[in-house]
Amino acid sequence: MVDVFSGRLLVSRDGRSVDPEEALQNKVVGLYFSAGWCSPCRDFTPVLCDFYTELLEESEPPAPFEVVFISSDHSAEEMVGYMHAMHGDWLALPFHDPYKHDLKKKYNITAIPKLVIVKQTGEVITDKGRKQIRDKGRSCFWNWLESADIFQNFSS
Repeated sequence: MVDVFSGRLLVSRDGRSVDPEEALQNKVVGLYFSAGWCSPCRDFTPVLCDFYTELLEESEPPAPFEVVFISSDHSAEEMVGYMHAMHGDWLALPFHDPYKHDLKKKYNITAIPKLVIVKQTGEVITDKGRKQIRDKGRSCFWNWLESADIFQNFSS
């Protein structure tokens, strides 16, 4: 993920700055394009929370998975409110970072919510993460992991 977030910081749900190189290394990453004002987003976010929690807190060892939220909220306050009210303990691109526009363009985001699952290089594994989670639940993660070229580095 160094390629995707190089030279940037991400923020945690509690507002801490996080180095993406450290936080995302050797993980399958879901880029979650969403907003609190969007009702389909508010419908899917709890599903993503459950999926994330199952993979990280109920798997031993925790699955190598991380979500990075890219906000389409109208203000930083809206973004923070949405994160606190509904999000899992995942990361976000800071609201005022103009890079979110580049990411939307790069991953062809024309509507939200959109969950794009990417490799360490930023290459897309699937842009149908939302549908796959709804249809297959946790099992879709293992397919992503196989495609991610990191499983050989994942030690239990």
